[in-house]
Amino acid sequence: MSQLELTRGPASALLLVDFGREKGLAPAQLLAGSGLTLGKLADPYFELSSAQELRLINNLLDLLGHPRGLGYEVGARYHFSTYGLFGYGLISSATAGDALKLALRFLPLTYAFTRIAYHEESSLGVLTFTEPALNDESIRNFVVERDMTAAAVLLKEIADREFSLARFTLKKKRPVNRSVAHADTLLGIRPDYLAGSNSLAFDRALLKRRLPQANSVTVSMCERLCVQLVERRSPKAGTASKVRQYLEINPLGPAPDLATMASLVNLSERTLKRRLQEEGTGYRQLLDQSRSAAALALLGDPALKLTAIAEKLGYSDLSSFSQTFKRWYGVSPRTYRQASRPA
Repeated sequence: MSQLELTRGPASALLLVDFGREKGLAPAQLLAGSGLTLGKLADPYFELSSAQELRLINNLLDLLGHPRGLGYEVGARYHFSTYGLFGYGLISSATAGDALKLALRFLPLTYAFTRIAYHEESSLGVLTFTEPALNDESIRNFVVERDMTAAAVLLKEIADREFSLARFTLKKKRPVNRSVAHADTLLGIRPDYLAGSNSLAFDRALLKRRLPQANSVTVSMCERLCVQLVERRSPKAGTASKVRQYLEINPLGPAPDLATMASLVNLSERTLKRRLQEEGTGYRQLLDQSRSAAALALLGDPALKLTAIAEKLGYSDLSSFSQTFKRWYGVSPRTYRQASRPA
């Protein structure tokens, strides 16, 4: 299930309108062609489509002349209160790590257009942001910048002053113009360009930090209401589609067992197994599909050693990974990598 398929609340669209106003733009200019009005956006129960918010973003970029780095400026305004119940659930979590788990579980309630996933590397926690399938490069760049900045702002508000980025990477080329390149700055750190992914990395030790506003009752209430909200805003997807979505969020590290996945999709283990069987699949099959795809993506990075890839995928040693990879593709990962290299 893509973020583009989901409806969303009005807070993000209102934030974009307010930002445009500060730049001297009239709301009517920004909302042109979107089917949106200020009256609709003032209704907290109103839901708009992703296409409507993208039209608003397109208008903003066109009217301002497509300035570089605008997404960073806009993304800095997405504070926890922008996300409503979801945001309050985050700051009410027991630890920063619990808040991150909650955020990853309810990603559909963010205003992101990128596909966000999390994995761990040694002492670092890493969030990756995959661009949506949009034809307009300017809009793609904007949503990557905005989503990455909004995530960094949330992390900083959750972990307080202790939070800082250890690494910031972008897939795009470094701009030739120095003043343009200067726009690519996030929390005071410049990116590494031509990277394998758009990513933010931070010290995992921060995830152990206990949060000052922790409240288990508030978290439980927010979690229950967030489940209902996701169900309402999501297209009528099957159980297998929901499982794939959660596997995409955490493609690396130890795989969640059936009990964990059942909890994530709010079903009993027995019901989850039955529904997947009715859809012609099973949890092991879906897990293999997710892990095998992640393995191919990692093998495409020549800088990664096979032992590092095995570790990222949650295998205790290279031998175990190689045996599983051979079951998936009929050849060892070493042979596959060699055969995939350009002549």
